[in-house]
Amino acid sequence: MSEERSVAMIGVSVMAAVALVLSVGALIIGASSGGRTADLAGSPAPSSIAVDLAEFSIVPGELVVAPGGSLTVTNAGSIDHDLSVVGTSATTAMLRPGDDEVLALGSLEPGTYTVICTVPGHEAGGMSASLVVSGPGSGEATDDMDHGGSVTDTDWEELDRVMDETILAFPAETAGLGNQPLEYELLADGTKRFELVAEIIEWEVEPGKIVEGWAYNGQIPGPLIRLDVGDKVEVVVTNNLPMGTDVHWHGITVPNSQDGVAPLTQDLIKPGDTFTYEFTTVEPAIGMYHPHHHGQIKLPNGMFGVMLVGDLELPLGMTVANRTVPNDLVIAQEIPMVLNDAGTIGLSLNGKSFPATAPVIANKGDWVLMHYFNEGLTIHPMHLHGFPQLVVAKDGFPLVAPQWEDTVNVAPGERYSVLIKAEHAGLWVFHCHILTHAERKEGMFGMVSAFIVLDE
Repeated sequence: MSEERSVAMIGVSVMAAVALVLSVGALIIGASSGGRTADLAGSPAPSSIAVDLAEFSIVPGELVVAPGGSLTVTNAGSIDHDLSVVGTSATTAMLRPGDDEVLALGSLEPGTYTVICTVPGHEAGGMSASLVVSGPGSGEATDDMDHGGSVTDTDWEELDRVMDETILAFPAETAGLGNQPLEYELLADGTKRFELVAEIIEWEVEPGKIVEGWAYNGQIPGPLIRLDVGDKVEVVVTNNLPMGTDVHWHGITVPNSQDGVAPLTQDLIKPGDTFTYEFTTVEPAIGMYHPHHHGQIKLPNGMFGVMLVGDLELPLGMTVANRTVPNDLVIAQEIPMVLNDAGTIGLSLNGKSFPATAPVIANKGDWVLMHYFNEGLTIHPMHLHGFPQLVVAKDGFPLVAPQWEDTVNVAPGERYSVLIKAEHAGLWVFHCHILTHAERKEGMFGMVSAFIVLDE
């Protein structure tokens, strides 16, 4: 049997096992999430019920209410949510964490409807439920599982089939690739001049799913900018968006006039205009660039890029929890890993949703340096099977006391840098451990990839 075939077979087995673990975990969470008691057949539907919104669920998963009734909607999560009845005018305001609102349903005729959170990406993440407007005597048994049906009427075999089908489609090909190195023009005085074009593009997030992406230079994430400490830099930004923009250099030390916060530090770059940022890099950095003006629209939709300045100081020769980092360590790969959870791009790694996410492929014994960047709206615990991650830097600053973790929590705006030694051959699953960021009733999706170690 060939090495490639052997690795592929190991991968299928590992992915299938992980799917089972994640699915069982999802069922346990669903069973313990404080759902409502099942309605007894023949009992009258209530005139009002309580609904909780969170990341990323609507509880209960099926709502049964009498005609003319209402929903008392509470945002029990940590970010903004709303509740909308699809195809109708019935919707709440955007609720901040802890807020609540009574949603009157008097305009709805008896029947079955779908309710969702309209924040981009939240419906796909699991914030969808069934609403039954039903008169007395028409209640029916239900539970809070995200497939919206009862245990007795669920096609478990079909759920297994679609999960296996999505897993076996990995890795799937899609058009477009982000994080591509950006070339520069070297000016006579040694300045490195880069060009960025802000534009709206068609982007294939997963096979066959084309969305409206907001991008730099036609890619999501935007092109990777690598610099050395002491570089004189010019970045010429052309705005082809329908609205004004700017560029903030998050984590990069620049003069205040170049910080990219319109209209405070510069004028807004209007559609069709250009603006040139000028600065000199003064220290190593794991940074990122993104719009600040209406960033809540642009970033989740893909307008985000990575900027690396100099070399990160690594804990060479240090022993951490009985594991020693070699003095002569050579980095085989340096990988930016951009996390997203909202906007048109939705739950994704480097602009792609499983099975279109790109696997990390390394040889046994390789050391890989990975930088996590969270451009989303919620925290992501990134879990790697098979071997731990040595957290060596936070937001580009080397840690005095690095630590090994198998799950690294990355909050919005944060950057974590980790060293990974490819110790064991096989296909090792790599995913966000918030279960609804990795699986849905249609199968595996979103923030899942693999770390493939080849045994040379």
